[in-house]
Amino acid sequence: MKIEKTILIEDLVKVLPKAVTFLRTKNIRCLACGEPTWGTLEDAAKKKGFSDEEIDAVVDELNKLAETNGG
Repeated sequence: MKIEKTILIEDLVKVLPKAVTFLRTKNIRCLACGEPTWGTLEDAAKKKGFSDEEIDAVVDELNKLAETNGG
């Protein structure tokens, strides 16, 4: 599955559980107080001030992570 910036956080975590740790390193929370953060990856990144180019770079990194982990 190719990850895109429009993927819902809940779907991203289902297909690539390691995304939680990866996004935390980018200061993008996808889990808060044990409750999932709803919305898209793009929404979550924009809330943290990421530019469109930075979001594209995160998506590229997530796709590489998925490839190396059989995602």
